[in-house]
Amino acid sequence: MPRHDACAWGFPSPETWPDDDDVVAVGADLAPDTLLHAYTHGMFPMHVDRRHETLGWFSPLRRGIIPVDGLVVTKSMRRSARNFNVTTDMAFVDVMRYCAMTRSDGNWIDEEFIDAYSVMHALGHATSVEVWNEDNQLVGGLYGVHINRFFAGESMFHTVTDASKVAMMASVEWLTAAGVELYDVQWTTPHLASMGVVDLDRHEYLARLADAVRM
Repeated sequence: MPRHDACAWGFPSPETWPDDDDVVAVGADLAPDTLLHAYTHGMFPMHVDRRHETLGWFSPLRRGIIPVDGLVVTKSMRRSARNFNVTTDMAFVDVMRYCAMTRSDGNWIDEEFIDAYSVMHALGHATSVEVWNEDNQLVGGLYGVHINRFFAGESMFHTVTDASKVAMMASVEWLTAAGVELYDVQWTTPHLASMGVVDLDRHEYLARLADAVRM
């Protein structure tokens, strides 16, 4: 079983991270032990070059989080939710592939990432939320890493209006019920801000993360 304290790579400690850059390390791999170490220490991977040859490890100076009791849910969102069926962990790989295909900023999700996070899913450390239409077609969803009381949302997609919002709403309800206290969305976007996402500075985020991943 992978452990967050069994990483084979010598990642730099937060005290040495640059205070003017979101990239705090490069290299390593996407093995389960590496990913668990990274997420429990405030980092997540993306490629830093267009050829997908070099992994970068990011810890944003300003980190977007969803207050688990502060998601903005409008009446129209609740009405839209009635038009969909929502599941969890029923189509993890499909959700990842849709995130890669339908999002202009999802091009870091290549086969290497899909394979790595599929292993994390099989080990119980990654999860997906799927949104289906009345014809049982996958039209929205999100996936991320779940460790104790921490969830790191990696990406989401929609092919019909409001499907990603429904996925977000459902994920907050499910994760709150599961005891999650810190819901990380990496960077705040205008879309996410409209749903209640707020920023934490890196130091505050790391302090809250340490508490959330503790057994």
